[in-house]
Amino acid sequence: IVLLFVLMLGFKMAGHKSALITLIVTILLALFASPRLGMVPSPLDGESIAGVVWWSVVEGVLKAIFPILIIILMAIYSYNILVESKQIEVVKSQFTSFTDDKGVLVLMLVWGFGGLLEGMAGFGTAVAIPAAILIGLGFKPMFSALVALIGNTVATGFGAVGVPVTTLCNEVAPGGAASAEAICETSAFAVLQLSPLFVILPFIILTLTDKKAVVKNICLALWTGIISVVVQYLCAKHLGAETPAIIGSVAAIVAIIIYEKVFGKKKQTADATKTAAKHYTMGETFRAWSVYLFILIFILVSGALCPPVNQFLKSHLVSEVPLPVIGTTFKFGWISNAGLMLFLGATIGGLIQGLSLGRLMKVLARTVVNLSKTVITIVSLISLASVMNYCGMIAAIAAGLVAITGPLYPIFAPLVGAIGTFVTGSDTSSNILFAKLQANVAGQLGMTGDGTFFGVNGSETNWLVAANTTGATGGKMISPQSIAIATASCDMQGKDGEIMLKAIPYAVIYIVLGGLMVYFGC
Repeated sequence: IVLLFVLMLGFKMAGHKSALITLIVTILLALFASPRLGMVPSPLDGESIAGVVWWSVVEGVLKAIFPILIIILMAIYSYNILVESKQIEVVKSQFTSFTDDKGVLVLMLVWGFGGLLEGMAGFGTAVAIPAAILIGLGFKPMFSALVALIGNTVATGFGAVGVPVTTLCNEVAPGGAASAEAICETSAFAVLQLSPLFVILPFIILTLTDKKAVVKNICLALWTGIISVVVQYLCAKHLGAETPAIIGSVAAIVAIIIYEKVFGKKKQTADATKTAAKHYTMGETFRAWSVYLFILIFILVSGALCPPVNQFLKSHLVSEVPLPVIGTTFKFGWISNAGLMLFLGATIGGLIQGLSLGRLMKVLARTVVNLSKTVITIVSLISLASVMNYCGMIAAIAAGLVAITGPLYPIFAPLVGAIGTFVTGSDTSSNILFAKLQANVAGQLGMTGDGTFFGVNGSETNWLVAANTTGATGGKMISPQSIAIATASCDMQGKDGEIMLKAIPYAVIYIVLGGLMVYFGC
């Protein structure tokens, strides 16, 4: 982890090179250092250790391709279709005609629309698509990448229709199947722990866009943040992990529209000619937005919001790859993954926009070629995370933090989750790695009963377990994989280190606030 930081920030090395070198060093550490330090099962001979490392890398490559790279590829493919069909000009015009206020526009894209994408698909779509649209609207690449990363945080705990928090609860539940009550409680706790950030992050995004409009930034951040957190909390408490990001983001979009209608009218141009030029019929609007409309339809119909379809897709055409030595089986659903839904929605939308199937396939091929460096980065990082996991490195980091912090551990609990996401690039993966650790620490600290957390009653163990996803959402901001997605979307290949350097201060604030909320809530 230190090496990755040094290469990207100190030597300003491109992300794909940094990740590949770090993977090679991690493999060497796993082969020669981990056995000596007792971090892997003992006794193991050289061949067995090599087997653990080899199959860890195989798992990492499979996880990187299925579904992460597929989803990233399809998300950028969907945007490239709009560029090819020139319908992006209609989308840009509608966004700019909605408001003359750049702050409102950026917040709508990265917080509202981005949160909706995260809730529906996750896996980088909420960084790739908003950042690409911002570039198309004329914003600078570095700014677009940074605000997209900052915006893609609190929603990630409930991304891909709630997979991260559901996985978190299942990891600590007896038999691996959490009750609906436990999922609702843990989801609500995560929103509580993140609640100050629902206001602070919109304020940061607005300030980065327009530093002079302080009063407006405070008012809009408070209005949007409070609406977001209240709706997400109610959804989490009563409906579980599937809907907070989706419904909460829709509520945020409505809140921003209301704010602009009430307070933004005087700022909009009175030029009748300009206004007329920005008016589009329902048919034209449908055509321009058809790509995202069909993506939304496919995601919702195939997801947990439509259980019969979801169960059918998950139980058919599922490939299983046994991974000996590390004792796992990799599974991939060919018709249930979000990448397929993105592909179908984008392709149907592209056909509606007037592109032939052959032309669409050329767009797809061009997208694949342009993402070659991103492929190297993400395959290397996921493989690195897998090696670190099976060779005891991540567990050693977490155990070291527990030993050092003692009773103050709740302050650092989100940091553990953030480390997991930084390494793996996934809130879900972080929860898989550290859920049991958080539950075990809760037992060591005597947090095994019920308590009151900011006026809300619930399990003390679930409170500390929820802290993992709280931190994991912050680690997402500086995860090299997220940054790789941002660089690909903003055509900033090789600028990973610069983007990370810009994002680190905001990630530190995020994780510190999360830690304080967890600690003082205990």
